[in-house]
Amino acid sequence: MNNLKGLGVALVTPFNEDLSVDFDSLTKLVEYNITNGTNYLVVLGTTAEAATLSDEEKNAVIQHIIKVNNKRLPLVLGIGGNDTMQVKRQIEETDLSDFDAILSVSPYYNRPSQEGLYQHYKVLAGTGKQIIIYNVPSRTGQNVEASTTLRLAKDFPNLFLIKEAAANINQYFDILRQKPEHFNLVSGDDEYTLPVTLAGGHGVISVIGQGYPKEFSTMVQLAFDGKVKEAYEIHNKLVEITRLIFAEGNPAGIKTILAEMGIIKNHVRLPLVIATPGLQDKIKAEMAKI
Repeated sequence: MNNLKGLGVALVTPFNEDLSVDFDSLTKLVEYNITNGTNYLVVLGTTAEAATLSDEEKNAVIQHIIKVNNKRLPLVLGIGGNDTMQVKRQIEETDLSDFDAILSVSPYYNRPSQEGLYQHYKVLAGTGKQIIIYNVPSRTGQNVEASTTLRLAKDFPNLFLIKEAAANINQYFDILRQKPEHFNLVSGDDEYTLPVTLAGGHGVISVIGQGYPKEFSTMVQLAFDGKVKEAYEIHNKLVEITRLIFAEGNPAGIKTILAEMGIIKNHVRLPLVIATPGLQDKIKAEMAKI
């Protein structure tokens, strides 16, 4: 799965003023990323506000992105949850012919033990599908420890990649240092993208990257090429806006950027709300600097 390398973006779901899905803006967003260097697209991840989409809306979003993409970039589909057997059934029943892999977040709310997390992904691996483990403790309430990730990587070859978003960067480095050769890691934290890629990571599944795909994909490629100084110049240019977009939760910040660029309209669904006027002003001022 070397095609899932570089800049992957976790696409937002654009909404109209009445909070229906804005398919025209979704077309613009996909085209913007394809033409500006994004390497692959992640559909219905957390950033897509998938938790607030009906099954019918999810299917419509999937089919629309497949159509617009037209096989130009690899696609990854988010399928996760905290009922292991339900996630397994969903993976087995979903038509994955247009997708290279599934991104499956670790179970949230239940807070399983490390053995429970291992058994969860063991069941998902049993589907035979290519699966990306997604560890994001700030959202799930439970960390998939490096030892658990490494155990899964060694036991199940189709668990071939982890999107790692633990707060402790040492966990990324522990996985990269000890992983089997077939297994890879991408950063799930935009700010860690460059050091993690330089340490041997496969890049990032990014939020900010869909706003600045040309810059972010260039930075990652420079890291692959060992051009550290040039890569850090881009990192340093984008680090402040990367921090700003998460200041009041995701995707309020990135939607502010995309709306300011004229790609989407600035709407989110409850319980999320749009960025406060003060944060929007800070984001727009930083955009002007970039």
